Amino acid sequence: MSTIKYNKLATLVWSFLIFTLSCGISDHGVKEKNDQLAPAVPLQRLKYLALGDSYTIGQGVEIEDRFPNQLRDSLVRYQFQVKPMQIIARTGWSTGQLLEAIDAQQADTAVWDLVTLLIGVNNQYRGLGLMAYRAEFSELLLRAVRLAGGRKSRVFVLSIPDYAVTPYGLRLIPATITREIDAYNAANREITEAAGVAYIDITPASRAAAGNRKLIADDGLHPSGLMYRSWMRLLLPSVVQALQP
Repeated sequence: MSTIKYNKLATLVWSFLIFTLSCGISDHGVKEKNDQLAPAVPLQRLKYLALGDSYTIGQGVEIEDRFPNQLRDSLVRYQFQVKPMQIIARTGWSTGQLLEAIDAQQADTAVWDLVTLLIGVNNQYRGLGLMAYRAEFSELLLRAVRLAGGRKSRVFVLSIPDYAVTPYGLRLIPATITREIDAYNAANREITEAAGVAYIDITPASRAAAGNRKLIADDGLHPSGLMYRSWMRLLLPSVVQALQP
């Protein structure tokens, strides 16, 4: 083969290789771009029911700062869409009043994918008695499980916060408040764990307000949105794990 023919053949081969590689790079670039533009995984829809008192309805904070609302918003990052969400809670409610409200609002007409329960501070504050609390909390927990379609893994109990560290609580008898809150929490923890339901202990986090006024709402008693965020973060991992298929 002559030198001229060899050089022409080599030139053709190199030209073909360069063209092929260029196409490959271009195709790869297009593929990456298309991947980025591909539709996201559809959100899984959940029905969420939050049961409680002022700590659930978020007395003293904006609606979006309530811990159930913060939980709802955070679940979107894990491909869950909470819709609908219902809160059955009111400032001042005791366990007995919450039981009555569940019946009045006919919450059991639906099966909920997620149920949270936080109740008891008003039983302690009004001196309604630990024995009555145990009985009514036990009934509330049974109702919560039924509302979740019998799925215990979808029910989450939060402990009662300690308001003794707030400006309001400090004007009362803080040591007594703390002792009684601990007793009520010992009862609800025992009942919850015996039932095989998840228990989220937020009480230590609530006591952090003793050294941080930003964790307390302007009313000097209830948690701020920042405090609620700390509770939500304690709750979120267990909820996400329970919701996995």
